[in-house]
Parts: sequence; structure tokens; C-alpha cells
Amino acid sequence: MKAFRQGDGQIALFRPEFNCKRMQQGAARLCLQAPPAEIFMQALKELVEVEARWVPDDAMSSLYIRPTLIGSEAFLGVRPAREILFFILLSPVGPYYARGQAPTKIWVEDRAVRAAPGGLGATKAGANYAASLQSAFHAKQKGFDQVLWLDSQHEGIEEVGTMNVFWVLKDEIVTPALNGSILAGGMRDSVIQLLRHEGARVSERLITMSEIIECKNNGTLLEAFGTGTAAVISPIGELYYKEIRHVLNKGEVGSVSARLYEIISGIQRGRRPDEFGWMKPLSGL
Repeated sequence: MKAFRQGDGQIALFRPEFNCKRMQQGAARLCLQAPPAEIFMQALKELVEVEARWVPDDAMSSLYIRPTLIGSEAFLGVRPAREILFFILLSPVGPYYARGQAPTKIWVEDRAVRAAPGGLGATKAGANYAASLQSAFHAKQKGFDQVLWLDSQHEGIEEVGTMNVFWVLKDEIVTPALNGSILAGGMRDSVIQLLRHEGARVSERLITMSEIIECKNNGTLLEAFGTGTAAVISPIGELYYKEIRHVLNKGEVGSVSARLYEIISGIQRGRRPDEFGWMKPLSGL
């Protein structure tokens, strides 16, 4: 999650309770014990209070916060850990991409698989990042910013890099359904809430590369974007799939992406009213 400096100089966090709940759910899958919510929140508050000077004033920067659990006992073997360490990492960060909100170039991975149903794809675990490194490395060598991950059949769309992904079609906005191998991101949930609040038709369903290519060719795919804590909204300018380059929205930032970024970043920094109760003042944790 992130902490943001507000206009009055105070510090507020974006959806810390969502982060706490996700840690508890992920810990159960990994046979770890997460701290109770009150200890999680107390530790978070006390640490950020001590390190408050590291929360940037810059409008494009924030304090990145990573609560972490690891097994820490002195034991060699395969069984659930009996000693667990809970700690929180902090780091001031700027924009996720050096080019800011410029549309990204995406390599569609049709060989390797990041996760499969029943595995750890829906869990915020280090294994998910490890499984993505090789493809991400090769994609960047080819000049791409991120990798679009498909399911184990190499057809259904899952995530883009470390983000959830949305496709703006003529009659609906689609994001892949949470099928057990997709991480339920806090920004994903926020975008769905915001779009539905505005009256948009948002579908959480299976969407395939075949459907995306067909929609691109017939003009009903208007734009696409990724969502995540780091980048907030990351517009997608092109896809490279099976040796064919597909440019989306003329390689420009789409109107939906731009509006969502402006609204959410405005809420995070206190420039817009928080109708959803997402921001939690540090003093109130």
C-alpha cells in the first residue's frame, strides 16, 4: 500500500484494511499466521509516525509500504513454520515508470505460465514474482515494458506484469474474473467500485486473446490499462502477440484511463472528496 502527504501536510494511507485482510488470507494459504488486525494497524501507525519525514511532499511521489511475513525458525525441512516474523518495509517512491503515464508496450507471453488455478496466483507471495522474472527479463530485452500473462491454456487473459488488467470495449469494461490464479488487487477493486458508481457496465469474466484481437480488428476495443498500487493506472499502448504488433487507441492514453488516474490520484492526495472511505488518516488508525 502507500501513504500520501495531504494538502494540509497530514499523512493518509490508501485502503490499509484491504491490505491487512489480504495478508490474513494469503497467510492461511501459506500456513503462516498473520498478526491480528489490531496489531497490524498499530504496527503500521507507529512505524509511519516514526518515519513520517520520509513521506514525500512531491505530487508524483509517495511512501511505499510493504507488510511482510516470513517463516524464521532454525529448522531444515518441509512443514509449516512454527516461528513467524512480521515486519514492514518502507521506501519513498516516485512514478513507477520513467515515462510517467505514457502508454506501455506489452509483450504477450504465450509459452511460460505465471500461475495456475489451485496454486499461489491469488496469493501475494514471493513465488509469484519469481515465476515472472524470466519472461519479464526477456520482454525488456526486446524493448517492452511489461508482460501480459495468459492462463495455462495460453488463451485466457490473467494479469499484466504485477497488475490487474482492464479492457474498455464499446459496450462494457471487462476485467478477468478472479479464478484462483489472479491476485485480487486493491486498485482493481477500487476501479470497479468507481466505474460502477459512475454507471459503467463492468464485467468480471473470462476474456481471451482471441476476443481481444477480434475486438481490436472490428474497432470495438477502445483502450486498455493495468491497475496496481505502484502505477495506479497504466495505459496500454500496444500489444505484441504471435509476431504481430497491435496498437491500441493510436498508442495514446485513453479517456477512461486518464479520468480514472485523475480521480484516484486526486482522492489519494486529498484534492478530491473521498466518497468511498478509502483514505485513512494516520492519526485515526
